[in-house]
Amino acid sequence: MMIMISGPYRGGTSDDPGLIRQNLDRLQSYALPVYRRGHVPIIGEWVALPLMKLAGLERVGDAVYDESYPVAHRLLRSCGAVLRIPGDSRGADQDVEVARSLGLPVYFSLDEIPPADA
Repeated sequence: MMIMISGPYRGGTSDDPGLIRQNLDRLQSYALPVYRRGHVPIIGEWVALPLMKLAGLERVGDAVYDESYPVAHRLLRSCGAVLRIPGDSRGADQDVEVARSLGLPVYFSLDEIPPADA
């Protein structure tokens, strides 16, 4: 199944590009373990960031950012679950709410994710 990895991206960064990059690196650090359990990992920013660039993003939090960022909620309609990683994040908490409204399981650790059937 496709599993969305959700956690802090902008949260706790005061929009400092270096700290945002660290948050993205942390999100991405979960991708290979999810893949190795037999699933397809996805992170909303993998889709949102190229869209923002194409739309002319000037700075994090501008109108283009706000327009493109909810792509994660659209992606959730194609996912089988969410992995919510630790850290304060209003966006990740919203991802969890959307996932639950869609009836998707929400995992809070890699160990909770069942291995895919081979």
